[in-house]
Amino acid sequence: MNASAAPLPATVNPTVHEHRWLSSEHCATPVLDLLHALHWSVVDTPEANCHATSPDGHVYVGWLPEDPTAWKRNIIWQIRVQPTEGVAWIQEFGVHTPSEAVAGFLAALITHSSH
Repeated sequence: MNASAAPLPATVNPTVHEHRWLSSEHCATPVLDLLHALHWSVVDTPEANCHATSPDGHVYVGWLPEDPTAWKRNIIWQIRVQPTEGVAWIQEFGVHTPSEAVAGFLAALITHSSH
């Protein structure tokens, strides 16, 4: 009798990867780097707020760390969009929203708008 050993399933040792979840560091750099790279007009105020406008003037982005009105509403980012056709809209992000998430939102908005 020729008894061959049945192949055993391979042993799988899952690798544990440590995830680095985004957290808010109250740093505008990821968003401002994106906007500068896209040649948006960016203005810093003496109060340390930043205001940016898209080249076509249809989108405004505000970084508002020192705006008392924004802080009362618990926001730090405001994005206003005025489409050529359609109704204007606003998206705001709270003080604990990571800037990388805001940059991702803007990148998706800009990519979608260019189609």
